[in-house]
Amino acid sequence: MKDKPQNKGLTVNLVAIANHQSEKRKLKPFNELVQHFSDAQGRAALLGMLRGIEREALRIDESGYLALDGHPLELGSALTHSRITTDYSEALLEFITPVNNQVEPLLQGLTETHAFSVRHLHGQRLWPVSMPCYVKDEANIPIARYGTSNTGKMKTLYRKGLTYRYGALMQIISGVHFNFSVSQELWQSLYELSDKSLSFEDFISESYFGLIRNYRRLVWVLPYLFGASPALCSSFIKGQKTDLRFEKSGRGTLYLPYATSLRMSDLGYTNKEQEDLNISYNSLPEYLAGIKAAIKMPSANFANIGVKVDGEYRQLNANVLQIENEFYSPIRAKRVTKSGEKPSEALARAGVEYIEVRALDVNPFSPIGIEASQVRFLDLFLLYCLLTPSPKSDAAEEVRLSANLKSVVLEGRKPGLELLTATGTLSLQTWLLELFDHLSSLAVLLDGETNAYQAALAHWRDAVVDPQKTLSGQVLQQLVTKGQDHGQWVMSLAQQYHQYFIDYPLSSEAVSDYDAEAQSSLAKQVELEAAQSAVSFDDYLTDYFGAPA
Repeated sequence: MKDKPQNKGLTVNLVAIANHQSEKRKLKPFNELVQHFSDAQGRAALLGMLRGIEREALRIDESGYLALDGHPLELGSALTHSRITTDYSEALLEFITPVNNQVEPLLQGLTETHAFSVRHLHGQRLWPVSMPCYVKDEANIPIARYGTSNTGKMKTLYRKGLTYRYGALMQIISGVHFNFSVSQELWQSLYELSDKSLSFEDFISESYFGLIRNYRRLVWVLPYLFGASPALCSSFIKGQKTDLRFEKSGRGTLYLPYATSLRMSDLGYTNKEQEDLNISYNSLPEYLAGIKAAIKMPSANFANIGVKVDGEYRQLNANVLQIENEFYSPIRAKRVTKSGEKPSEALARAGVEYIEVRALDVNPFSPIGIEASQVRFLDLFLLYCLLTPSPKSDAAEEVRLSANLKSVVLEGRKPGLELLTATGTLSLQTWLLELFDHLSSLAVLLDGETNAYQAALAHWRDAVVDPQKTLSGQVLQQLVTKGQDHGQWVMSLAQQYHQYFIDYPLSSEAVSDYDAEAQSSLAKQVELEAAQSAVSFDDYLTDYFGAPA
């Protein structure tokens, strides 16, 4: 999939949803596309979606404190295991599903991975919310360790750099990532409907970027419905300066009355050094050029940290981004990389293969952090973003997108909240109800003789009408209405889910499969360490970055 300009087959402005008088005319192309896929062949093409889930969860001890020990050996190597790894911290587990085209098997596989892992945590629990548990001393948060290979050392050093740059607390916030792609049959049908001014491969890449632009216009929908971090433990902000006017509940619970996702606020995954990068999503070439520039852009603040001080590395380099993964974005264009290949190199080589949604809080009301109605809503939402015309963004729109997301993150359930559009303002509830109306025709088509998608849509429509039924609304009912302390409530969930996974009927075949991969991953790490032992770490970094680190 090569580099080309925007998809010429889809050209109408999604933001014109706000313009009531021309709404139906503007959205007609979407309705026509849905009608085009209304036969059996078209429906099969739509249902050929592929999905994957990555769920993060902190290990905690029985008192609710962050686990400080090493990654359990019984779970295998965090460096080479395909399903069980770690993120920033040695205590931050990450469970990864294989790609699946069915919702139930996808979630069953994720559940089995949780069940196997919990049985090897030596009595520890999983923290079932996004914002961290109580941390006694931030300096003691253990950075993930990946062994003595140069690859493993680089992963650890990258995390060490994050600690110096932003502090460790921000890095132990948990989330859920949702990977999504559509079928080749759908791509072929869409290509036949286009003007074919692009090659087939270029059309796919640029259509994914159209999806990404529309997603960014509507990303606020996800924290409104699925944001589940309106509150946190007061220990999280000790010593931090914040302009947020928190209210207090219980012994140490801080919350904002209408917040949806503090994880996505300035307290969470933000990077002020990146605010001026202006990386464009208007085409694959522009995106790649922006990432390339960011990787090479020096930062005076990070230079003050030092790269190698007294013979010891503190970070990979002093640029705004150490590596591409440091670019914080609520969505990413992705392609599976070859050995030694950077993400942008994979995109440049063969184009976009799938997208990664990164705006999801851990759902505290699910043992695995996400449930089926969310997955089905995401299917509908992302298909809508793909099938709806997607013009290029400009600077004025970028300001609106940022403002809308911030508004929903901090006060999304506020009665009468208005969001910015290209033509003025529109109430969040009106906008959402219009969106749900458009998604309903897609839900009917995907369901066929069933009603799973329509039921999911109806479930979350209730949360539009009654904000108390959003995940964040339900969390605050537990904490404020019922007067429970945040830490105590989360610990009770942790214990409940711990027992759920202990009792889960994991088959002997599944246990054998997980045991085998654990052993295989450990062996692969040993092999990698032996293979890379002849190359010094300095030389390895020089080769990776193409210049002295």
